[in-house]
Amino acid sequence: MSVKSTLAEAAGRSSYWFLHTFFKGGSSLPGKITLKLDPNILQAFSKKYDLVIITGTNGKTLTTALSVRVLKEKYPQVLTNPTGSNMAQGIVTTFITAPRPKKKGLAVLEVDEANVVKVCKYITPVAFVMTNLFRDQMDRYGEIYTTYDKILAGVKLAPQATIIANGDEQIFNTKDLPNPVIYYGFNHNHVADSQAPANTDGLLCPKCQHILHYHLRTYANLGDYFCPHCGFKRPELTYAVTKLGQLTPTSSTFELDGQEYKIGIGGLYNIYNALAAYALGRFLGVDQAQIKRAFESDERVFGRQEVIKVDGKEVTLILVKNPVGLNQVLDMILTDPAPFSFGFLLNANYADGIDTSWIWDGNFEQLKDHQIPYFMTGGERYKDITTRLKMAGIEELTTKPDLSDVLEEIKRMPTEHVYLLATYTAVLQLRKQLAEKGYIKGGMD
Repeated sequence: MSVKSTLAEAAGRSSYWFLHTFFKGGSSLPGKITLKLDPNILQAFSKKYDLVIITGTNGKTLTTALSVRVLKEKYPQVLTNPTGSNMAQGIVTTFITAPRPKKKGLAVLEVDEANVVKVCKYITPVAFVMTNLFRDQMDRYGEIYTTYDKILAGVKLAPQATIIANGDEQIFNTKDLPNPVIYYGFNHNHVADSQAPANTDGLLCPKCQHILHYHLRTYANLGDYFCPHCGFKRPELTYAVTKLGQLTPTSSTFELDGQEYKIGIGGLYNIYNALAAYALGRFLGVDQAQIKRAFESDERVFGRQEVIKVDGKEVTLILVKNPVGLNQVLDMILTDPAPFSFGFLLNANYADGIDTSWIWDGNFEQLKDHQIPYFMTGGERYKDITTRLKMAGIEELTTKPDLSDVLEEIKRMPTEHVYLLATYTAVLQLRKQLAEKGYIKGGMD
């Protein structure tokens, strides 16, 4: 490392020690300080790590967490960014605060779509894992094609890196790239010919603009698609879900290439995340038995589907950020046969996306038929989500604009189980309160 890089890293490490010791935070500010002192600091880590980049709209954090579990079955040390701080400053913080590897290490990092190129300018990855692309934070990204172009700007800097992509996502099959490609997807239940609902995004064939048809559709526009007009179709899958077993809000059982697996988290969308981790593990030499053992670990993932005990209440905290993910979460929690209360905390900061119109594409109408005894809304944009739920036919609502009141309200809810959906900064704010009150070990900054 150069003198400049060494000094910048030392400054970043010192700031992290101070923030972590006295404020229990520090996932991004140390990286900002380091980048200010040396904008090229990432280059200093290019010879120390083989890098895997995990990117896409939904599922990055869980895919990264599952991938790290899988790879630790073979690799003794795997560097990652577990808090979901996935922009350049957070990634720099991850590197500068890690123990210095004695030999070349493996880094598996969740990377924001717009930041892929910023990382690839300095570190050439061995693989890109692509989860999906849906409309998300339109004020930041625009349409999915714009987002994909942001990712490809980084991919083009690493033409030798293997792409491990969701084969059920059409946009990942639209560009001819020199990279080796591994596709994963679902092959569990085929039909002759079907179509997705008319209001689904991404239903036009990227080659001829006719409406795509399906032999199998999992959700949104994902599945075994084909165009009856020009012949465009899903590529051949390397790894596939071949059978679905029992799906509950807290677990999913499924077969991958004929082998049964189970993960301790609900939702069809999370099986895609497990499948991506499986494909990456196989690519890097982890065998099926090792992957099965990794999947069956019961460790929870920050803010994605955490279960937190709050004075006798079991609170499932779930991050939501766009309509496709939201609808999958709603479908998942409605498989719960036990009574539960429902809360939604809506913020609209930069990290959340300042445009909250996406909540109107959420299928909240299905909640009113489930006999949910208690609804609560909160957060900086509580009026928006309250209006949306009332328009869905939910008349009786408790509002808590100040998130400091949410925990006390949870204690008064009539059910033992509470599903609490929240946008990113609302999750951070709530976890900070939970940490301060001793319900969890640490908050996030």
